[in-house]
Amino acid sequence: MQLAEDHAKARYVMIGGFLGAGKTTSILKFAEWLTARGLRVGLITNDQGGGLVDTALVSARRMPVEEIVGGCFCCRFNSLVEAADSLMRDTAPDVLIAEPVGSCTDLVATVSLPLEQIYGDRFTVAPVTAVVDPLRAERVLGLAPASLSEHVCYIYRKQLEEAEIIVINKSDLVDPPRLGRLRQAIAAVAPQAVIHACSARDGTGLDPWFETLQAGASQASAIAEIDYDEYAYGESLLGWLNAEVRIGAADAAEFDGTGLLVEILSRVRETLAQSGHEVAHMKGTLSVEGDPFELAAANLVRTEEEPAVSHRLAETVDIGRLLLNLRAEAAPEDLESAVRLTLDAIAARLPCTILHIEHFRPGRPVPTHRLTARL
Repeated sequence: MQLAEDHAKARYVMIGGFLGAGKTTSILKFAEWLTARGLRVGLITNDQGGGLVDTALVSARRMPVEEIVGGCFCCRFNSLVEAADSLMRDTAPDVLIAEPVGSCTDLVATVSLPLEQIYGDRFTVAPVTAVVDPLRAERVLGLAPASLSEHVCYIYRKQLEEAEIIVINKSDLVDPPRLGRLRQAIAAVAPQAVIHACSARDGTGLDPWFETLQAGASQASAIAEIDYDEYAYGESLLGWLNAEVRIGAADAAEFDGTGLLVEILSRVRETLAQSGHEVAHMKGTLSVEGDPFELAAANLVRTEEEPAVSHRLAETVDIGRLLLNLRAEAAPEDLESAVRLTLDAIAARLPCTILHIEHFRPGRPVPTHRLTARL
């Protein structure tokens, strides 16, 4: 099977959307879908900080992946091109799938159009997708009580406004009448977008979306109006924390790695809930030390919900490596306090060594390029 326009070019597919929408699960499903059709795939993950759960999950599937940290694609555009070049040299992928930071928007003007106009001889740019979680979308679009501030919701609505395809993921969480109301609310914000409903986790409803990504070319326009002061302020309200922790010891009792991961996420969630903080996304992996392909993975996307497990370890663990990524509308110091309090509780029965921890607020976006129209 050849690429739709020029099989000598790599197809660049950007799948965005707000934190916790299920982008990584969707991307992994798309990668498997492409691989089953005989196409080579490369993935590019992105975050404001290092130590990404997403990269660990992709690597555990033994898929080629490059990681861009320290800023979103728009601000690290040259790094994005370098990552794509590295994948092209190493594995010659037919399709590059890129997952931007979940708090970023204006990606058509700062990523898609520059790729198309500056590097059009090397990449075919697919239609831009925004993936949404239906429960959060209801809250942002006024169908349910809001849980994030209006400044953060500004970013969410701008993500919808620029998307060519909007995917209501986890559609099994809402009944048909609610899904219909949500479709109408999304269409009012993004009348130009094609709306799909699916569930990446169980694999239903994905084919029509994937076929469009593989066959179509982007025709997206830059957002007509975007206030970078408002955008930057909305991002600045989000606290960011990434941590890597060594748990256990060779001379200590083995433990249930999957159960411990769920316990850690639950404890952090409970601490943040007591302070009234809204979790945008928290996800973690716990891998067997020395074997990153053996891991448990879990996540949650709202303060009031329990962690959902997507990967389980088959056996108990003596020494594990925890990766934790936490994003919430809270002061970064509060996130670190909640994590350290949780690790102190775990350390009462298992050795815990923090190998890396960072917490911060995203800086003001300063795009490398910003193009507003096609040539």
